[in-house]
Amino acid sequence: MPKSNYYNDYPIGIPIFAIILSYFTYMVGAYIIAGLGFIFAIIYLFYCFGVEMLIVLRSCKDCFYYGKICGFGKGWVAPWFCKKGNPERFASRKITFIDLIPDFLVVIFPMVAGIILLIINFSFVILALMIILFFMFFAGTAIIRLNLVCKFCKQRDIGCPAEKLFSKNNNFF
Repeated sequence: MPKSNYYNDYPIGIPIFAIILSYFTYMVGAYIIAGLGFIFAIIYLFYCFGVEMLIVLRSCKDCFYYGKICGFGKGWVAPWFCKKGNPERFASRKITFIDLIPDFLVVIFPMVAGIILLIINFSFVILALMIILFFMFFAGTAIIRLNLVCKFCKQRDIGCPAEKLFSKNNNFF
């Protein structure tokens, strides 16, 4: 059922919060990985940038918020990288948990590095950063999506493949 209380442009504080959380997640991940070598941290940060670009090129071009301030801040930058598509095409996309693997690897890579570092030379700092990273990625993302972004999203009314994937009516297990 379509709703009428959505944002045409999100209040700037919401995407700023989402961007800060994402970049802080990347920095914590890079710090953990840097324990294995600085070059690995650089590669990881390039990977994070690639994941962000993948989202822009795959999804943002067809989103209602293309060229607008979306809840994640990518709609405004999408025109710098791709031409506008069609929100109906966005709505018709099918995604699965397999499509989310690149996103999950943003956390899995530092976790694996952290486990290796903890085995080699246990550090409460690395352990604490791993716990922080885990909660930032899963709890932080859930809070942003559920409370600040998705419930006010016009594209969700048009059709959102992520909403379909995570809806309570989906039998994905």
